Amino acid sequence: MKHYLHTILKGVCALSISALAVSAAHAQNYPDRPINMIVPFPAGSATDTVARLIGGKMAENLKQTVVMENIPGASGTIAAARAARAKPDGYTIMIHTTIALSASLYKNLSYDTATAFEPIGLVNTGPYVIAANVNYPAKDAKELLATLKKEGDKVTMSNAGVGTGSHLCAIMLSQALGATPTLVPYKSTNLALQDVMAGHVDLLCDQTTNAFPHLNGGKIKAYATTSPQRHENFPDIPTTRELGISEVDIAVWHGVYAPKGTPAPIIEKLNAALQVALGDAEVQKRLDSMGTYLFPAEQRSPEAHGKHLANELQRYGKLVKDANLQLN
Repeated sequence: MKHYLHTILKGVCALSISALAVSAAHAQNYPDRPINMIVPFPAGSATDTVARLIGGKMAENLKQTVVMENIPGASGTIAAARAARAKPDGYTIMIHTTIALSASLYKNLSYDTATAFEPIGLVNTGPYVIAANVNYPAKDAKELLATLKKEGDKVTMSNAGVGTGSHLCAIMLSQALGATPTLVPYKSTNLALQDVMAGHVDLLCDQTTNAFPHLNGGKIKAYATTSPQRHENFPDIPTTRELGISEVDIAVWHGVYAPKGTPAPIIEKLNAALQVALGDAEVQKRLDSMGTYLFPAEQRSPEAHGKHLANELQRYGKLVKDANLQLN
């Protein structure tokens, strides 16, 4: 019996060593073909722009093409489900921005956000901007807030769809003011913003990546940002904290992920390529022009990314619970 067990243990050990050797060899040769980067929003969206920007630079470092695969829908959960199911070999990765929010909003997800992915690294972060059509009558933020308090249901606010950051931002603003603006969901931020610029809808709580270029072009006006400090690109725009509604505290942030089980050496290679991309002056200039900030270098490791995701899952879980929001 002892001999039998000894033989089995030797076999198991041999298989384990063999598997590790294959994994190491695979990681050493990685990548030897194009890499798919799943993007949870349509082409032309802010996340798509960031994905193409960093993906192109990562491809140069990895010496393989990084192909964008846009899978929009359900606040990014369709894309995340596709990434969670993918083979953990490093050839399917994902960039995401609402992953912590959707984990709290949707109760019937096919994956567990906390355990389904290997964090690769954080990219950038930026506040939301409370913006309006250039002809909207409120002359400043204080007047806008007074209007929302007095006749909230007459004010319309567009968003990129139920469960998106722009939707939660509007909910947070409503709760902070005790107001009830009419929320108008769209299929994307671009569509929501177009109707604000056209004057069909009054307001939008939008990412700086979308809002700032139009603000620079004089197509919209901004009343406030959701950042703790005023944004250096637009120092005249007050913050929600200054306006006495510090609970309207929401930021968009991007992270890159791989399916759970992707070998550590591959994660390290992908993280190294991401760091090179984020160190590129052209990438930094473009992200800055979009009104976002890079995460500090020491916060861009896979481990730091994992901690940030865990903290955000906890924070958004409380926000969604307090707002009594949940989606099937």
